[in-house]
Amino acid sequence: MKSFFSVIFMNLWGFDLIIFLVAVFTGFVYYSTKNSADRLYKKLHLTVFVPDARSSSQEAEGEVSRLKETDVVDMRNHTGKLYSLFVNLTGIFPLLGILGTVISLLGMVSDMSNVQGNFYGALTSTFWGLIFSIIFKLLDGVVAAKIEDNEKNVQLFLERNSSNPVEAREIV
Repeated sequence: MKSFFSVIFMNLWGFDLIIFLVAVFTGFVYYSTKNSADRLYKKLHLTVFVPDARSSSQEAEGEVSRLKETDVVDMRNHTGKLYSLFVNLTGIFPLLGILGTVISLLGMVSDMSNVQGNFYGALTSTFWGLIFSIIFKLLDGVVAAKIEDNEKNVQLFLERNSSNPVEAREIV
C-alpha cells in the first residue's frame, strides 16, 4: 500500500502541481459562484414566492419595494459569468491530465534509463486530472440546479414587475 501512495504523489512537484493549482483556483470560483447564486436566491425568495411562516407579508412587501430590476439582472449576469468560468475550468481537467501524460512520456523518450518513473509520472497526471474532473463535475450538479432555479425566478420577477411583459423578455 505504501508504494501505491508513493506512486500517486511522486509527480506532485512535477506537472501535477499545475493541476492542483488549477483545482484550487476552480474551487475558489465554485465558492464564489455558489455564494453569488445563494445571494440572488435569497434576494428573490420573498419576491417570487408567497411569504411563509418565517417572514411576514410586510417584510415581503418591503423587500419587493426595495428590489430593482436592474439590480436583479446585474446579479444574474454576474452569477452567470462566474458559472461560465467554473464550467470552463472544470472542462480542462481531463485535458491537463492528458497533457501531463504526454509531457511525462516525452521525457521518457529522451531518458530511457528511468522508464518506470516517467511512466508512473504519466499515470499520476492522468489520475489527478480525472479525480478533479469528477469532483468538480459533482459540484457542478449542485450549483447548476441553483442557477437554473434562479433563472426561472428572475424571469418570473421581471414578468411580474414589468408593466409590459414584452419589455421583461427584452431585458433578459
